[in-house]
Amino acid sequence: MTCTDSPGAAYVIKISLLDTKPSIWRRFCVPGGITLDRLHDVIQIVMGWQECHLHCFEIDGQRYTESPEDPEVDGQEEAGFKLSDLVSRAKAKFAYKYDFGDGWRHELAVESIGQVPKGHRACIGCMDGKRSCPPEDVGGIDGYAEFLAALCDPNHSEHDSYKEWCGAGFDPKAFDSELTNVELGKYARWSRPRQVDQQLAGGSQ
Repeated sequence: MTCTDSPGAAYVIKISLLDTKPSIWRRFCVPGGITLDRLHDVIQIVMGWQECHLHCFEIDGQRYTESPEDPEVDGQEEAGFKLSDLVSRAKAKFAYKYDFGDGWRHELAVESIGQVPKGHRACIGCMDGKRSCPPEDVGGIDGYAEFLAALCDPNHSEHDSYKEWCGAGFDPKAFDSELTNVELGKYARWSRPRQVDQQLAGGSQ
C-alpha cells in the first residue's frame, strides 16, 4: 500500500510491551487515515500475536474495541474511528491491551507525523524492533518469565513440556523485520479499498 492509496500523513509509532525486561518493542509506520480496527491488525502482525483474544485501545480516557456488547462498559466500536481523528500530534501516547486474561499491556508512542521514513515506500511498514513476542496463552508477564526460565534449564520440571508446547526453536531474542514487512505487504494488498464494477455490483438491469 503506497501513500497515494491511503489518505493522511504517515504516523511513525513505537509500540512497547510493558513490564518486559529487556524491552520487547517495534517501530512501525501507518497512514493517519487508518481506522482502529485496521491498526489492531497491523499491531498483531508487527508484534507477532496470533489474533486469539479480545483487545481494546484506550485513548484520552476513552475505550475502543471490536463489536462491543455494551458501549458504555466495553467501549465504542473501533472501526468507526480513524487514528488521525483521535491522535493529532506527535509525542502523544495511548494504550493497546490484548488478551484480558494474560493482560498484555502495550504503550504506543507517536514519534512523528509527516512523510514516510526514508527507505520505506509503503505507508504500512516496520522499521525496527527488538526481541520475540511471547507465545499466546503463556500466562502473562509472570508466566512468560517462568517459561523462559524453564527453556533455559534442562533440569527444570517443565523444560520438556514447554519445548514440546512452543517448539524447540523459540528464541526470545529474535525479531525479523524483513519477514514482518512481507506479512504487512500481504495484509496491505488484501485490505486496501477496491473499486467495484457497478454493473456487477448492482446486477443486470
